[in-house]
Amino acid sequence: MDTTTIVIVLAAIVTISIVVIVLSQMREKARIERARKVTAQEDAYNRAQRLLSEIPGQYLTADLKLLLIKRMEEACSKLAALKANLPVKKWQESTLQIKNQILEKQDSRPPVKIDSPEKSSYVKELLQNLFKMIEGMHKSGRIDAGTAKKNLKYVLFLVHKTHADLHVFQARDYVRQNQIRKAIHAYHLASTEMGKSRDNPLAMKAVKSFRTRIKELEALSNEGQDTASAESQSKLDREWDTFLHDDEWKKKADYDD
Repeated sequence: MDTTTIVIVLAAIVTISIVVIVLSQMREKARIERARKVTAQEDAYNRAQRLLSEIPGQYLTADLKLLLIKRMEEACSKLAALKANLPVKKWQESTLQIKNQILEKQDSRPPVKIDSPEKSSYVKELLQNLFKMIEGMHKSGRIDAGTAKKNLKYVLFLVHKTHADLHVFQARDYVRQNQIRKAIHAYHLASTEMGKSRDNPLAMKAVKSFRTRIKELEALSNEGQDTASAESQSKLDREWDTFLHDDEWKKKADYDD
């Protein structure tokens, strides 16, 4: 074999080796990218499912539920296209079942009492994650600007209500302990929180109710009446428990304004 032939053979071997290495690297990159996409969509599904199951039932409107369902459906579709080794079919069936229940107004979720700073902080974290999810859906073009604005404004209102819920719970406890001045202060804090959503008629209704309650308690404090009398006049406390289920006020609320 002459020198030229040897050189050609060696060059061919080197070229083939380089091609094999490049193809191997491309396959590995494709595998890693696919795994990354699968993980991202699995995380997206789990986050939306967690928000749907853990945000207090009284906070979730049908619109918010359907946005979460939409995110879960999108994640499942992408996972199916990626042929992920996950129970995607089962997830899709479960998601469709919940969606039908929501559309048929048969999806009832239990309310959660916000009775500790820890619980208030946890619910706030869930709502902030929901806010980010809606923002992401808007930025990626999966929902329009009107839908995003309406729901983002409502979620922000819920964050304020979470803090107000805690203050109302504390106020009730102070009333039971006959610590009326502390109860008045707690209602002031609740009013301040709801006042942050001035463009929401539900929030303004709450502020008005808190002011009425504060006047009631101030009168009781000045007259030296006891706890039983204070509790008997607490119409606000009874209304607050069903605040987000007040259909008449919901009909009046226009979050697009």
